[in-house]
Amino acid sequence: MSKPDMMNNNCLGWAARDESGVLSPYTFTRREVGDEDVSLKITHCGICYADMLFTKNRLGDSRYPLVPGHEIVGIVKEVGSNVHHFKVGHRVGVGAYVNSCRECESCNQSLEVYCSKGSVYTSNGVDADGTITNGGYSSFIVVHERYCFRIPDEYPLALAAPLLCPGITAYSPMVRHKMNQPGKSLEVIGLGGVGHLAVKFGKAFGLNVKLFSTSISKKEEALSLLGDDNFVVSSDEQQMKAMANSLDFIIDTASGDHSLDHYMSCLKTAGVLALVGFPGDQIKLSPASLLRGMKTISGSLVGGVKETQEMLDFCAAHKIYPDIEIVPIQYVNEAWERLTKGDVKYRFVIDVENSLK
Repeated sequence: MSKPDMMNNNCLGWAARDESGVLSPYTFTRREVGDEDVSLKITHCGICYADMLFTKNRLGDSRYPLVPGHEIVGIVKEVGSNVHHFKVGHRVGVGAYVNSCRECESCNQSLEVYCSKGSVYTSNGVDADGTITNGGYSSFIVVHERYCFRIPDEYPLALAAPLLCPGITAYSPMVRHKMNQPGKSLEVIGLGGVGHLAVKFGKAFGLNVKLFSTSISKKEEALSLLGDDNFVVSSDEQQMKAMANSLDFIIDTASGDHSLDHYMSCLKTAGVLALVGFPGDQIKLSPASLLRGMKTISGSLVGGVKETQEMLDFCAAHKIYPDIEIVPIQYVNEAWERLTKGDVKYRFVIDVENSLK
């Protein structure tokens, strides 16, 4: 086993102590590095809206103190004696989950996030040893090697962080539903962390990409920054009628209540809508929207281990980079306020290495 550069298992992080969700410095203990574990010094961690859901107990199961963060990148500092795929100095990422049963059908198909016994979230999860997982708003993390990913050498670490949540969230259903066929048409609903990467993937796949938005104010942004082929104001009845039966695929990244019927009419026969956002507690949909036209709606979370590595390699090969704003960890509470208002293009990334001292 390589020698660690840490004298003990004390880890410095930022945690929420109650449902206010306010984060402040917190010191805790990481587990010892096991035979199949990788310990990495965290350099960057992306900020996700789900971080706020956990810290504010919006899902009703938060365990405090709670260290959020599941878009983690860093440098390997120690490996267990039975680790085969990583060495000290490797550039590594960790995503939304850090464990699963490794025995069920989903795990055997490299779909660990859909583990039948439940995958273990990187933050606020209960690990195999009964401990509560603490996320990437921290100085280092210890993870089983199966749930770590190699960051290609040429890919900037700060830019890699968002790929581990919004990146794979967009990529996974697009590949699964063959939304990578050049010349086909793709419409993306919502221009945020996931949406802007769905547009970038669509362009890299050679698709004719359009963007649905309720706000005309995002038109110039979409056309110039993302190279979008077309912009459709979904609240404009005439524009939506003009889109009828014209799309092969739709990827819906939007949050908040919205009717899917409004968009299903835009799909061609046998078209597919992949739902990756959370449009409220219930989906508003008429069965006729599916039956007339043999259309499909599919849900998707982040991807499995195999396709996450595939996505990272694809981004490096095709120079797909998320648009980010780098912030120190001391700014995280303000960043959350801005994220709630949609005031970021399109992802905050914490410079953990240079600000968490």
